[in-house]
Amino acid sequence: MVQLFKFLLKSTKTPARAHFRPSFLDTLRLTVRGGHGGNGLPKYGGVGGQGGCVYFVAKEGLSLRKVAQGLKDKRISASSGEDSSKVSIFGKRGQDQRIEVPVGVQVYDEQQRKLIADLNEHDATCMVAAGGTAGCVGNNFLGRPGDNRTVSLDLKLIADVGLVGFPNAGKSTLLKGISNAKPKIAAYPFTTIRPQVGTIDYSDLRSISIADLPGLIEGAHANFGMGHKFLKHIERTRLLLFMVDIFGFQLSPRHPHRDCLTNIYSLNKELELYDPSLLDKPCVLLLNKIDKEGSEDLLKELKPRLQDLSEGLAACPEEVRPQRVLKFERILPISAKNSDKMALVKKQLRQTLDKLAEKDVLANPEQIKMQLQQRVGVRGPRIT
Repeated sequence: MVQLFKFLLKSTKTPARAHFRPSFLDTLRLTVRGGHGGNGLPKYGGVGGQGGCVYFVAKEGLSLRKVAQGLKDKRISASSGEDSSKVSIFGKRGQDQRIEVPVGVQVYDEQQRKLIADLNEHDATCMVAAGGTAGCVGNNFLGRPGDNRTVSLDLKLIADVGLVGFPNAGKSTLLKGISNAKPKIAAYPFTTIRPQVGTIDYSDLRSISIADLPGLIEGAHANFGMGHKFLKHIERTRLLLFMVDIFGFQLSPRHPHRDCLTNIYSLNKELELYDPSLLDKPCVLLLNKIDKEGSEDLLKELKPRLQDLSEGLAACPEEVRPQRVLKFERILPISAKNSDKMALVKKQLRQTLDKLAEKDVLANPEQIKMQLQQRVGVRGPRIT
């Protein structure tokens, strides 16, 4: 009887705790197949219908998890073309399949390992599986099968600001303080295990999107820790917001404690090793926990060094020493728990993004004009 009771206990499945349930999905593998072309009718010279195609269409407000939930077995097939007949010499074309995916998705061919499309705008469309050709004189009236391939959808978040920092630097507290996001906050590293995107709203209806991404660790460029799952999401951001603890950071008792400046160099190097072009993005630095005792003395010591990171490069430990150093647009000492400081961060982020937009307009006026005309439509008001 005791053995039976133990067996029943083991066989009972307990539901996973909420924070262990996956709610964010940034990769999805699908099998897509175009419809088969309809057969022709040799006696009457009839032509079959073209097989349907499979398309991906980018839509705002979607997530890959919703896409996955809407597909039963992760297989997408378009319908086949109709065969030619006495009643209908020209067979009807197969029906296309149009699958909506989130904006920011890159579509890769799994077998050929190449990029098919980058859907980074609303309503951007790509064909991932063409329908088979219809049966006609040229192919002995035999319809051909459509494309059959496996594709992977790789989502890269599109946000105005990407929040970069080591674990437990206060990024989630900052995001909660300046935006409408509700990230999990705790006093231990790796609280954020999946990207969080919030929106900063202003009184004049302007809004800025900001992404809090899982904390970096050394070796992230080589896919250690969150690795590429984190780094790929900052590629599309317009501004990098670095956040470091002014007192430094220690990942665990097995790791050495590093001061604030060394942590900045380490973050710099991880981005450089992953993609050197990320260093060309505009950056803002936040020095967190300025409200704690001893922070004012540290700030006085750090300020001259932070103005030009290249000057202190020789003293930087070799294992975290970057080849190129970042140049910060602004350096702000803050406390993520102070509402007045959060208001200052919101103001400075907006001013920085506005200045970047002005530079873009002055550098590429014709390109900006064309983009605006495309948004209002071909028949919309003319911009001069």
